[in-house]
Amino acid sequence: MPATIDLTNPSARPARPHAPKVADGMPTLIGMSRDEMVEAMADAGVPERQRKMRVNQIWHWLYIRGVSDFADMHTISRDLREALAARYTIARPEIVEEQISNDGTRKWLMRFPPRGAGRPVEVETVYIPEEGRGTLCISSQVGCTLTCTFCHTGTQKLVRNLTAEEILSQLLIARDRLGDFPHKDTPQGAIVPAEGRKVTNIVMMGMGEPLYNFEEVKKALLIASDGDGLALSRRRITLSTSGVVPGIVRTGEEIGVMLAISLHAVRDDLRDELVPINKKYPLKELLEACRTYPGVSNARRITFEYVMLKGVNDSLSDAKELVRLLKGIPAKINLIPFNPWPGSAYECSDWETIETFADFVNANGYASPIRTPRGRDILAACGQLKSESERMRKTDRLALEAMMIAGHGAD
Repeated sequence: MPATIDLTNPSARPARPHAPKVADGMPTLIGMSRDEMVEAMADAGVPERQRKMRVNQIWHWLYIRGVSDFADMHTISRDLREALAARYTIARPEIVEEQISNDGTRKWLMRFPPRGAGRPVEVETVYIPEEGRGTLCISSQVGCTLTCTFCHTGTQKLVRNLTAEEILSQLLIARDRLGDFPHKDTPQGAIVPAEGRKVTNIVMMGMGEPLYNFEEVKKALLIASDGDGLALSRRRITLSTSGVVPGIVRTGEEIGVMLAISLHAVRDDLRDELVPINKKYPLKELLEACRTYPGVSNARRITFEYVMLKGVNDSLSDAKELVRLLKGIPAKINLIPFNPWPGSAYECSDWETIETFADFVNANGYASPIRTPRGRDILAACGQLKSESERMRKTDRLALEAMMIAGHGAD
């Protein structure tokens, strides 16, 4: 059985000594650009000639040392720490629940405080450990507007976009929980070496459509890839979109990260059904945006995600059309065995069918790895995320378990 950690138990809370929750309504320094942080220093009374220096110090404490309390910023004067603490917060959101799958996948349910007149919201974030790497799947929205028919998240209505701070906080919390930041007693100059990091890659593939929250996603990813902070290579950051064509161009020009496309069908009529945004941006427009994506090359291939649905999109003729459509685009195709969720109308393709599909695509020059389902037992697999603010009933859980048992042979 998967493990669920009760974070109301003090012994199960994050090991970091200072992790206060975000105060409702208080602005945060996390997610601010350097220019915005300079303005915050002015607000805190820092003389103009010192502001950039102070920003560099705070940036180091936030994103290299991973502190969540101003009191831990030992290279900054007590007066300034107190002035900042009176005006701003750097605290983490609340972790409501942590689940650990039998395969080591972790899923966190995080609760963010109200924004304006709104209510607290919850999102899910997933960490997938693999040999030599660890991938964090980050959410960009609470819920989703796209209603893709095979996706559990699409059954939850959009509540709101996440802020850059809330997007980054998912990464900071994951690094907290995994011990990816230096311990508070580590010498001030030491940092965790890149080869020792638990989180080596991030993918914007959680809840929501990132390109419908472009500005906040851009801001967060530029901070995540800043060489003087979290320092994730842009080649280790992947943004996944269902096909918001105008945002694809901007992603390449303004963020410069790797691109993934939720494709799932090779005909407009079927994709209209599976991925309804196709009615606005049909395949021809989508694939042209991919062909002209800034920086695309054999070294920077676009990933096309293709969920395998039994009797829907898994025929050999579908594979042939897929190869034809992608001709001339440096690409790889991730074949994703459908992950069941309560109430879904689809079944996963038979394993033999998936392998036949993959073999044909491979033989025609495209890498087509079959994604190993991870975290299914805790609803953490691709297409299964849905914040626990919409709790599953016991009958739904039993239905899921029955589906998983029935489909176990395909894994």
